[in-house]
Amino acid sequence: NIADSKALAGMFRALYDLEMPLVARVQGAAIGGGAGLVAVADIAVASTEASFAFTETRLGILPAVVSPYVVRKIGAARATALFVTGSRIDAKRAHEIGLVERLVEPSDLDAAVGRVLDAIVSGGPKAVNAAKRLVREVEARPIDEVAELTVKRIAEIRVSREGQEGLRAFLERRDPRW
Repeated sequence: NIADSKALAGMFRALYDLEMPLVARVQGAAIGGGAGLVAVADIAVASTEASFAFTETRLGILPAVVSPYVVRKIGAARATALFVTGSRIDAKRAHEIGLVERLVEPSDLDAAVGRVLDAIVSGGPKAVNAAKRLVREVEARPIDEVAELTVKRIAEIRVSREGQEGLRAFLERRDPRW
């Protein structure tokens, strides 16, 4: 029981810690751990027909291993309401509370995910990964504490080969060659 829980928690942590952005494509019902996968994703694109629920308490168990990611994504009050009621929410509500970043018609889901992926890969790979890491470093710290960190991060990336290519491409009005 403990080993299974640790393995599941480890899987969610590994997804959260991926260096590159994780994009979720949500088509139908994301229930329990499925909704947790949506929460752990950096960007979630959902069909207007999708639905979401954390129904673990209805089974007499807890949404424990997904809770850190759900609370970070939608906040404690919303997570509490969803966890204790086990209520199903529609895609519109999931978008309103921040569980889902983009909401599209079912026929546009694949194209919308493709647009997100295209936007991600149009950035410098190291800069994209560093931006994800920066958000994680900054999110839970006081502004005074992270101010120096942000100065250091921009200085590092600006002088990198990728940063120099991006700036040069901008000044020369051309696409960067990553």
